[in-house]
Amino acid sequence: MKLIVTAKKMQIAQSFSTYAEGKLSAKLDRFFEGDTDAKITLSEQKNLIVLELTVKAGSMIYRAEQTALDKNDALDAVIDKIIRQICKNKSKLGKRIKEGAFRDLPMDAVEEQATYEIIKHKTFKMRPMSVDEAILQMNMLGHAFFMFCNGATGAVNVVYRRDDGNYAVLEPSIE
Repeated sequence: MKLIVTAKKMQIAQSFSTYAEGKLSAKLDRFFEGDTDAKITLSEQKNLIVLELTVKAGSMIYRAEQTALDKNDALDAVIDKIIRQICKNKSKLGKRIKEGAFRDLPMDAVEEQATYEIIKHKTFKMRPMSVDEAILQMNMLGHAFFMFCNGATGAVNVVYRRDDGNYAVLEPSIE
């Protein structure tokens, strides 16, 4: 597993990177085979450490975030969250497991959700608009996200409100 540790507006010791690499290997290597990339981003907000872990294995991406007083506690909690995500979706990941992207998953972990129930299907007309206009429209509707046709690129984008109160845009790209 390849690990990249970055810090925003704070310093981290090399010992944390070594600790994190050992912890991730011990806990997550049993799930993944081959090229797996992990990225830890640390930041400090109001005397709390915010740790974000993103793990990319093949075409699957797992992401979890945890806030704690200590970065080691945040790391332990975020690894547990990733493991719960993997175990919760183990039956849906069955095909990828058979293709060899993952090792055997523990069967005792978390109760799985067999199917998803779609309660509404909605279609709507999109007109080209700017990102700022899409954010304004989203806020006027009171939604957490808004899909729109980007007037600058012509592509379908999604704008959403992040947990920190800022906004982000999702732009599709084909691999």
